[in-house]
Amino acid sequence: MQHQTATESIATLQPYTLPTLQVSPSRVMRGARILSDAGEANRQVGKAIAHLGSRPVIVGGTHSLAVTLPRLEPVLQQHHLIAASSSYLPDCSDNSLAQLTEAVTAHQGDMIIGTGGGKALDAAKLLAYRCGLPVVTIPTSGATCAAWTALSNVYSDQGAFLYDVPLDRCPDLLILDYDIIATAPQRTLVAGIGDAIAKWYEASVSSGHSQDPLIIAAVQQARVLRDILLQKSAAALAQPGSQIWREVVDATVLLAGVIGGLGGAQCRTVAAHAVHNGLTHIDPHHHTIHGEKVAYGILVQLRLEEMVQGNQLAATARQQLLKFYTDIGLPQTIYDLNLGEISSQDFQTAAEIACQPNSDIHHLPFEVTPAQLIKAMISTTAPVG
Repeated sequence: MQHQTATESIATLQPYTLPTLQVSPSRVMRGARILSDAGEANRQVGKAIAHLGSRPVIVGGTHSLAVTLPRLEPVLQQHHLIAASSSYLPDCSDNSLAQLTEAVTAHQGDMIIGTGGGKALDAAKLLAYRCGLPVVTIPTSGATCAAWTALSNVYSDQGAFLYDVPLDRCPDLLILDYDIIATAPQRTLVAGIGDAIAKWYEASVSSGHSQDPLIIAAVQQARVLRDILLQKSAAALAQPGSQIWREVVDATVLLAGVIGGLGGAQCRTVAAHAVHNGLTHIDPHHHTIHGEKVAYGILVQLRLEEMVQGNQLAATARQQLLKFYTDIGLPQTIYDLNLGEISSQDFQTAAEIACQPNSDIHHLPFEVTPAQLIKAMISTTAPVG
């Protein structure tokens, strides 16, 4: 009897292609006043930026540029970098990106620095990707993990979600300056908590039964993230700038990004983000921000699991979140989102967009119709029954 050699045995295995994972930024620098204080940290930040290019184009909104530029310009000047700034407004849209591309060409830019919230950072990342340039992200709030991720969402000029773009890498440099984060309204960090805690409720549904070690790690990190936020958020919000506040900022900006990096496309967004996407089409005045819509979407997802599957664990989780939302000020019903008077057609529009064939809602382990979704959307605070 002949025995297979190790080489022959390997050769009989089925070919397997490992999906490319964009786990993290190449470098993360964090601390208090690391942009504004003259000192070693400040010099290191300047060197890290200068390593990527000499003619940066700084992308942000009116508020974020006003907050960041006074801190950033001395750093750039110290390293003889020639910068230009450009607004991504009215939104991270195709029209804005075309104008930003023209600004890069006019300046002969060789790197992008994005500063602001999720949409500003998404615009900067996507601009860098399309121009083939390195990108630095400087978040001005704890509202999302966009400063970390290799993904950009594209909206209409009116702010309606259109599509997302997977990028070929995470940012080259992420600068997290707690003093800049502290300038943002507390509402933005509350929204970031809502966005980040969704990682558990979505990843555990879409990937909770995976045997892939990295996905298992990502889902378990999502559980850890949930527990950190449940335990620490109220205290952090009561003590802005404190150590526990910084821990929660790290959780919303950094740890939330780690989960998507490890899990990749397999740790998908599910119904919570699908509901967000639908709601952007009936919120023309942007009364609510991303994480607030996502937080409400988590309750909708749990209500769907309860209604369609009879899942009592989902019902219990929903009740736990309702108390948590009360404690920190997240929306519990669609009427808490300040969308104005919502018509039956508004519900239908949001539900149909959330249930489109390519929607993330279909990562749920059961089919969802617009009618079921509308029922869940209007009963997020229903008692467990």
